[in-house]
Amino acid sequence: MSIESDDDPENASVPTQISLELSDDGEVWLVRDEETGVATEGETRQQALEMLDDAVAAYNGAAGREPTDEELRDGNRSRREHERID
Repeated sequence: MSIESDDDPENASVPTQISLELSDDGEVWLVRDEETGVATEGETRQQALEMLDDAVAAYNGAAGREPTDEELRDGNRSRREHERID
């Protein structure tokens, strides 16, 4: 079974041809989407592949969004509370 990303809008940002290799020092997995040139790494193959999915989605504009005002306020509140604890 093959998945054509052009046929399914949900798969539009999923890499379809990649290279995956262990770094020379054996510490991380390096992965690259051949179509876009987007590359990333992970401590495990699975993590590297998941990070590539996210990176390609962001590259294609299919991921991420601007935070809402409420999220920004909540983030500032959390940061202030954290500073008080330290």
